[in-house]
Amino acid sequence: MKYIIVGLGNFGSSLATKLTSQGHEVIGIDIDMDKVERYKESISHTICIDSTSENAVSGLPIAQTDVVLITIGEDQGQNVMVTALFKNLNAKYIISRAINPLHEKVLQALGVDDIIQPENEAATHWAKKLSLTGLIDSFELDNDYSIVQIQTPPTFYGKTVHALDLINQFNVMLLTTISFHQNQFGFGRNQTQSKIDGIVHPDFVIEPDTVLVLFGETHDLRRLFKYMHASQNS
Repeated sequence: MKYIIVGLGNFGSSLATKLTSQGHEVIGIDIDMDKVERYKESISHTICIDSTSENAVSGLPIAQTDVVLITIGEDQGQNVMVTALFKNLNAKYIISRAINPLHEKVLQALGVDDIIQPENEAATHWAKKLSLTGLIDSFELDNDYSIVQIQTPPTFYGKTVHALDLINQFNVMLLTTISFHQNQFGFGRNQTQSKIDGIVHPDFVIEPDTVLVLFGETHDLRRLFKYMHASQNS
């Protein structure tokens, strides 16, 4: 996948380096030339530009980029300006860094797709989350094994657990599924509620709104996610 990461501070540079090491194409951006030079060997591409300049930013390959991450943390105003600029330039998927609850509310108002709070979340967790398309959440049991929640890919719709045969095809075990449904309350209010379906039987049919809970080794999970990503783009 292709990423643009704006801000090569401690968090941004760590995330960019990890994603590059996992084989992704990363463009790291910062206005500080020293940082750009420092990470040019560990990040796919590093560019020194003013990310608040529309002329400079519009020259980036935004249309070909899967995810834009705004990791600027020192200046909340600059963070908001850059986020709004990429939003205006129709970036496909924007993730921005929030420093405090008020900043988070401003980013939500801008309509970003996701918000990072690195003070509470490790860069390694986000590197894994970004590497695996469709990943909702993950829990690392140790360095090798994880339990992950994923959004069901279209290629799985209408198939039974037996037909998917994940254990033999990918050495990944489907532990359970989570279903979502709407509850209607007074005054026309609806609330989405989730339900864990328990032990999954072989004849269980996977629906479009189903979340899958999987267990396996990280390299096997990544192999499954690559297959899912290729299927969606074919």
